[in-house]
Amino acid sequence: MFDKIEGLLARYQELEEKLSDADIVKDQKKYKELMQEHSYLQEVAEADKKYKKTTAQIEEAKVIAQEEKDAQLKEMAKEEIKSLEEEQEKLLANLKQLLIPPDPLDMKNIIMEIRAGTGGDEAALFAANLYRMYSKFAELKKWKIEILSSNEIGLGGFKEVIFSVTGKNVYENLRYESGVHRVQRVPETESQGRVHTSAVTVAVLPEAEETDIEINQDDLKVDVYRSSGPGGQSVNTTDSAVRITHIPTGLVVTCQDEKSQIKNKAKALRVLRARLYEIEEDKKQKERAEARKTQVGSGDRSERIRTYNFPQNRLTDHRINLTLYKLELIMEGDLNETVETLKFSAKEKLLQKI
Repeated sequence: MFDKIEGLLARYQELEEKLSDADIVKDQKKYKELMQEHSYLQEVAEADKKYKKTTAQIEEAKVIAQEEKDAQLKEMAKEEIKSLEEEQEKLLANLKQLLIPPDPLDMKNIIMEIRAGTGGDEAALFAANLYRMYSKFAELKKWKIEILSSNEIGLGGFKEVIFSVTGKNVYENLRYESGVHRVQRVPETESQGRVHTSAVTVAVLPEAEETDIEINQDDLKVDVYRSSGPGGQSVNTTDSAVRITHIPTGLVVTCQDEKSQIKNKAKALRVLRARLYEIEEDKKQKERAEARKTQVGSGDRSERIRTYNFPQNRLTDHRINLTLYKLELIMEGDLNETVETLKFSAKEKLLQKI
């Protein structure tokens, strides 16, 4: 462990010199990356300094406790050793935590995609319930939500809804929501009172900035067409809907929520950029295969991660064996316990590797 810390401190000194280099400062993307790394390593350096200082104080107190003739001073030294050793233990635990470098993606905003899976209209209704749940959670966190694209059904459900969430450390808190969310409840349309099981797929994509992903305009095929479905007076009367095809990957993004073709194109490009960024990050994750094994979940959208059982007022997260009997509150945005437990579990698994 201490060898790793010494390695991090050496890197910290290296960065101190690099960040004063004029050529590095000119490259804004590189400079931003190095500044983030420097900020993390500075925290490690300060924690290490406190640990070493406390260790030195313990050694000094031990010398006094052994050599001092005055009984009162000897006892005071022993008390100080006890207090300092407790402090040393806390500082060591903090240092160990700091050995897990922060994921640069954690600070990013996200684009979340919720799609109805098996279960027909009931799945679409639950997709709307999940959108509301995340909206309420975002409200509690003082984050901002913006719908980028949606496909509604007449009953108030969503076949699909894509939206952005912006705020502090959004990806860090919502990254483990990707996967299949299963719901068990009696649908409103069920006359016999039978419990049905439906599924909804959630994808959480870190939102890419223009400096993260460069999109060549020659790689895009942009089609415009008339909007369809529920909407205002201009729906079906103007070619405001936009479909963008990224030719190299075959990715297709559509947006028709806005009356303005320009706004729809801008929103569609945000979604496309996030999906391309996800592809790049997946490649990096595969290169860091060992680190991926320590995560709570792989982020695979086909992985069943959670069950919402309404008759029992129960939420079960299958990855961490968490069961909470307060589903009613959770659907109102009370996600904090679930989110924090997932984050803690992921960190604990990473610590086991240290």
